[in-house]
Amino acid sequence: MRRYHHTVIGVATFLTAIPGALPLLDWTVAAAPAASTETSPPKWQVPDIDELPNDSWGKTVRLGRDLVTKTDALIGPNASDPAKRYAGSALACQNCHLGAGTTPYGLPLVGVFEDYPQYSARDAKVQTLQDRINGCMTRSMNGRPLPDGSDEMTALVSYMKFLSTGRPVGDVTPQGGSGIMPELTRAADPNAGAKIFANNCAACHGANGQGQPSGSGKGYQFPPLWGDGSFNDGAGMATLIDAANFIHSNMPLGATNAQPVLTVEQAWDVAAYIVSRPRPMKPGLEEGYPILTEKPVDVPYGPYADGFSSEQHKFGPFAPIRAKLEAIEKAHPAASAADR
Repeated sequence: MRRYHHTVIGVATFLTAIPGALPLLDWTVAAAPAASTETSPPKWQVPDIDELPNDSWGKTVRLGRDLVTKTDALIGPNASDPAKRYAGSALACQNCHLGAGTTPYGLPLVGVFEDYPQYSARDAKVQTLQDRINGCMTRSMNGRPLPDGSDEMTALVSYMKFLSTGRPVGDVTPQGGSGIMPELTRAADPNAGAKIFANNCAACHGANGQGQPSGSGKGYQFPPLWGDGSFNDGAGMATLIDAANFIHSNMPLGATNAQPVLTVEQAWDVAAYIVSRPRPMKPGLEEGYPILTEKPVDVPYGPYADGFSSEQHKFGPFAPIRAKLEAIEKAHPAASAADR
C-alpha cells in the first residue's frame, strides 16, 4: 500500500500533504557519512501469529496474512472463483510490504491500524483504513476495490490490527515506511539508472524488468517492475521518492536501511529508470489532489499549482518545487485554509 509518504500502505506509502524540506546531496562531491546523533531505534517487535488460537479471530487474522502473501491465488487472476479476482495483476501485497508486512523499513504494516482514519490529500478528505486498502487494490494491484464487509476486507483489516498490537494511536512507528534519504540537487538520471539496474537488479527482475515467475508458474518469485503485469502509474512505487527510498533500504536482496548496498545517488538514479518505464495507466489521475498545493512534489502527472514541468516533478530536483509551494501557501493562506 502506498508509502507513508502519500500514506503508509504502498506500493506504498504509504504523508499525504506536501513533504517538508529534506536534506540535499551535492552530486558533484562524494558525501562523507555524518556522525549520527540519533539513538538506536527500539528493538523491532512483531506479534507471533502462530500463538493465536484456531478460533474465529485467529483464522481471520491468518487469512489476512495469506491475502498479503498469496494475493494472486486468493483475490488475483489465479483465484479459483472468478468473482474473487479483484487484483488485476499477479503481484502479491508483500512484493512491497516485505515479509508479509513485518520487515522494518520494508513498508511494514505494523502500526498501520492505529494510523486510520487520517486525512488524505489525494481525496481532500478523511480516509478510513478500508479506503486505503482499496487505494492499493486499484493502484498497486491495478484492480478493483474489495467490497466493504467482505471476508477479504475484514481479514486484511484484522491482520493489520493484529500487527499493530500495542502500538499507541497516532504514534509514529519506529522503522516504519522505507526511510528518508538525502535528495539530489540535480535531476535523477534514468540513463545512469539503466546501467545500475543491469548490474544490480536484472539478475532477479530480468533484463526487461518483467520479473521471474514462481516455481508453480503462478505469481512471481520476483515481481515485474514495469509492463502490463506491474503496478499502474497511480501507485506509490510509480513515484520517485517512494521508489528510491524503498530501493535504498531494501534492494538488492540483503540490503537494509542500516546497511544499504547502493549509494544514495545510485538509488535515486535506478529509481528514475524504473519509474520512466511503461506501465498500465489508471484513468482519472488528474482528478486527484483537488487542493493542488497539497500535491506531493514527485507526483508525475498534473495539474500543478507551482508551474514546474511534469518532467521535474517526475525526476526532480524537488527543492525548487517545495520553495514555490511554500511561497504560494504564504501568499494565500486564507484560500488554503478555506479549501480544507
